[in-house]
Amino acid sequence: MTSAPPWFPPQPIRGVRVLHQRHNCAPHFAEIEVDFEPAAEGLAFEVAQELTVEYEPAEALSRFFAAAAAGIEEQLSLPEHGVVVATRVVLRRARADTFGSHELAFKIAGYLAARKALERSRRPRF
Repeated sequence: MTSAPPWFPPQPIRGVRVLHQRHNCAPHFAEIEVDFEPAAEGLAFEVAQELTVEYEPAEALSRFFAAAAAGIEEQLSLPEHGVVVATRVVLRRARADTFGSHELAFKIAGYLAARKALERSRRPRF
């Protein structure tokens, strides 16, 4: 008899911060802070209403945030994690830079945030 895989996250995981920065001829810059909260099923991503980011053009931010959500979903759905994804992810904080922020940088930041949250969920709580 095999047991069902655990649900992720088992409890709220708040304040997952990631700074993804790479300096070279194709720079990357994305900083995000997200909360992972248990949900009924699947993955829901939302941007906190109070979030403001100073970046021009402001229209690009929605693409950056969508890329972060895609990175989170991609990481959580990897079979090696062995979890059932049932989470609400709330983007609480973000920073972007004119010379390094783009969709790929935010996707990688989302990927790293999900990995960090998975690690935190596996640590024993005292």
